[in-house]
Amino acid sequence: MNAASVQRVWALTFLLAAWAALLSMGLASILRTAPLPSSGWPEPARPQPVVPPRGAIYAADGTPLALSLQSGDRVYPMGSLAGQVVGYVKGKRDPESGRINTAGELEAGQAGAERAMEGRLSRAGDVYLTIDPALQTFAEEALWKGVEASGAEWGTAIVMETKSGRLLAVANAPAFDPGAPRGAPGDDPRLTNYAFERLIEPGSTMKALTAATLLQAGAARMDDVVDAPMRRKVADRTIRDVVRHPPRLSLAQVLAYSSNVGMSTFAERLDARTLTGYHRKLHLYDADLLPGFRVWAPLYRPPEQVGEVELANLSFGQGLSVTPLHLAAAFNTLANDGVYVPPALVEPVGGPRTERVFRPEVARELRAVLSEFNAPRARLRGYDLGGKTGTAQISTGRGYEDSETYAALYAGFVPAGQPRVTVLVVLYRPQTSIFGSKVAAPIFREIAARALAYWGVPPASVRLGSGE
Repeated sequence: MNAASVQRVWALTFLLAAWAALLSMGLASILRTAPLPSSGWPEPARPQPVVPPRGAIYAADGTPLALSLQSGDRVYPMGSLAGQVVGYVKGKRDPESGRINTAGELEAGQAGAERAMEGRLSRAGDVYLTIDPALQTFAEEALWKGVEASGAEWGTAIVMETKSGRLLAVANAPAFDPGAPRGAPGDDPRLTNYAFERLIEPGSTMKALTAATLLQAGAARMDDVVDAPMRRKVADRTIRDVVRHPPRLSLAQVLAYSSNVGMSTFAERLDARTLTGYHRKLHLYDADLLPGFRVWAPLYRPPEQVGEVELANLSFGQGLSVTPLHLAAAFNTLANDGVYVPPALVEPVGGPRTERVFRPEVARELRAVLSEFNAPRARLRGYDLGGKTGTAQISTGRGYEDSETYAALYAGFVPAGQPRVTVLVVLYRPQTSIFGSKVAAPIFREIAARALAYWGVPPASVRLGSGE
């Protein structure tokens, strides 16, 4: 090899060594950050931000009510069970599968627990509701059948655990499946949780609470008697009764005959501040009854605006509009031996803020009377059930609508002696009958019958026959 050839070999060796050094210094990383040549090569994949899966919603016993799949799809395994309570989320719906994909969504909850518990769910935290799936099923099936039979515009049924305030069932009609196609809020009646998001007047269910107020305040006893004609004038208004009754009634008979005249006469023994003060103790004026959830605020007059006519109306359930949830919780005070316990929908329910409103003997005396004079269609042979019917005119800004538009109600205890639950049923604008005793009471009875069977409580004849 001559000198020129040796020189070329050494030059080539030097170039190769230099190239290797550049590579070791990170030339490859430099090339990766440089623009790719226009050769059609695909751009390298970049890491995507990790979106935590949305938390699940369960019933009290662990039954899944709302779950998120790894794909981001939000599914509702129980369909329409407690649909309005569970709520729904914002997201893109797949036209073929019908699933709602919420991957990457922020503040996706639009209604119900999905909205109320958004902070926990969006951080992958699970939520347990107080709902008992069995009782929810019983309430929904009884309500849906009753709404269809009565032709009501909508209905709701609430089952509230007496001691704890847990909402074991919140049924609404028409039914709603959060996983099914839906209309826009305000246009689709299935989306509304009528138990929380509608105002009604309590009607004659309020007479039981007025009677308890009279007893608690020492203004009357159950055997006190007043004159009770079928109609009476209060200022420039006329108060009327519907059911024929004797011309003089005791307080117990006022409840039995559901006499507006008799109750308004007894209420004259109270002043406005006393009556409305007990309404406040029963939380009938609370604007935030169930924190986090959308519950409509009641409409009421302050004491200084309650005159002679307004006091009479309030005594039998007119002039005050509340949600069914407000009314159920207030009525539950009679079931709970006079102690108010706030309603609860999310577990755990620990140390509820309770308040004694009535003496235990007052609540027990009321329950005994409401059991003795219970509506026939609310009775269940072999069991002690009690409650109060209601038929409330629908109020507008100009007064009350025509006589054909009413809400029918029934509020009762299961069982009446030592209640486990309070049940409230409301039917809005029923067509077959306006009376709660005819259309709402049978729904209560069916819920009570199935609940007692579910709990394994035999009828009294069986208990006596077995020597218990």
